[in-house]
Amino acid sequence: MTISILLLLIVALSLATVIVKDLLTCIILMSGASLLGALVFYIANAPDVAITEAAVGVGLSNIAFLWILRATKEVRKR
Repeated sequence: MTISILLLLIVALSLATVIVKDLLTCIILMSGASLLGALVFYIANAPDVAITEAAVGVGLSNIAFLWILRATKEVRKR
């Protein structure tokens, strides 16, 4: 039951990511979906996968997206 609710929330956040126009909001929503995915893995007794998902999905990818977003905004200002 809990996993089903979390999966529905992941789908809702993913759809919101596609619909929203602001790129920073998209990054935040993707981070939330990834964090919920890590929680699903943890509840499903796969803590190693959950830690990897949290580190890569929430951590590294969001840092990369934020860095790219900042770099493209600097290019647009020129």
